[in-house]
Amino acid sequence: MKKSLTILITCLMAFLFICGNSYAGKREKFGEDPRHKDAKRVSFKTSDEKIRWKMVMPWSKGLLFYDIAVHFADSVRLASAGRLDIKPFSAGELVPAMQSFDAVSQGAAQVGHDWPGYWKGKNEAFVAFASVPFGLDAEGYNIWLYERGGLEMMQDLYGQFNLFVLPGGQCGQEMGLFSNIRATKMEDFKGMRLRTPGWFMDIMNNLGASVSPLPGGEVYLALERGVIDAAEFSSPAINYPMGFDEITKYVIQPGVHQPGIQTGLFFNKDAYAKLPEDLKWIIDICAKETQLWSYNWINNLNAKAIRLFKENVEFVNMDEATRIEFRKTTKTYIDSLKAKYPDVKKVMDSQEAFTEDYADWRKVRGGAAAWPYETYISGQTYE
Repeated sequence: MKKSLTILITCLMAFLFICGNSYAGKREKFGEDPRHKDAKRVSFKTSDEKIRWKMVMPWSKGLLFYDIAVHFADSVRLASAGRLDIKPFSAGELVPAMQSFDAVSQGAAQVGHDWPGYWKGKNEAFVAFASVPFGLDAEGYNIWLYERGGLEMMQDLYGQFNLFVLPGGQCGQEMGLFSNIRATKMEDFKGMRLRTPGWFMDIMNNLGASVSPLPGGEVYLALERGVIDAAEFSSPAINYPMGFDEITKYVIQPGVHQPGIQTGLFFNKDAYAKLPEDLKWIIDICAKETQLWSYNWINNLNAKAIRLFKENVEFVNMDEATRIEFRKTTKTYIDSLKAKYPDVKKVMDSQEAFTEDYADWRKVRGGAAAWPYETYISGQTYE
């Protein structure tokens, strides 16, 4: 009896296997991993050369962005068993914060970490690889960069400045404005003195606000002294140590100015070209690991930071009509940039095409937001 049962189960499994293969064969495989061919044909050997690099950045040691840069350097050191040792230097230790781009371009350091929007003055298109108001969120940046040609465009842009680049940390959506003015409608922002950089600075100036892109270290003092009425800087976990909630009454949500904070790792082209092939692969894989880790790490910390913020400030939401009007104003502004700058048009056309293409999936999957049980059954099913 036992033997007959074994034979029956074996026959059933074979039948299911054949049926499964037959069904799968009705259509061609949906997608493939292009790296697989490279991995099957490894034509290089592990190098024994020991290389020492310097890494510069616009971050001080008190910012979590600094920790993200260090995480990448640590990952490379671990994966290479110390053969490639990257020493991080915070802002001002080796070069001033905003000179890090030029330092790597010119070879004074081999690698840098950044928020690409800081290089807006070199080419407007850098902002598109950092954060676009009402633009790509973390999920969107990851798909667009790795699967829709965004990384190739990013490398083309940095390549104009003797740099090779990889995504170097995705931190998700930023907080809104810490403010001493309770602004929920469009007219509330006219005349407001605030701090924000990038394209949102221009958009707010066009709306009648008075905007300054103050460095992070100057924001607290400017808010405390009343030089500005409101400011945004980054995600909750990065903002909390900065103490803005001690000197403001409100946080104006949502952070429409930066749905996704994308950072980058840029390398001097000559230094990168000299690397042994195995170390280039280690850099590539460690950059992807940093991209994944940073999002999880920051957002886990964000959950705690928001609870702490709620003890001191009131969170207020812009009304829907205001958000829609902001969206319209943003489109008008970005369209004007596209008309003026070919690089902006190329990148933003690509991002907007992805957003359109992804909309069907985003829509049909809605209504399954991972809210707590009581929240969901009360009727809040969408995020």
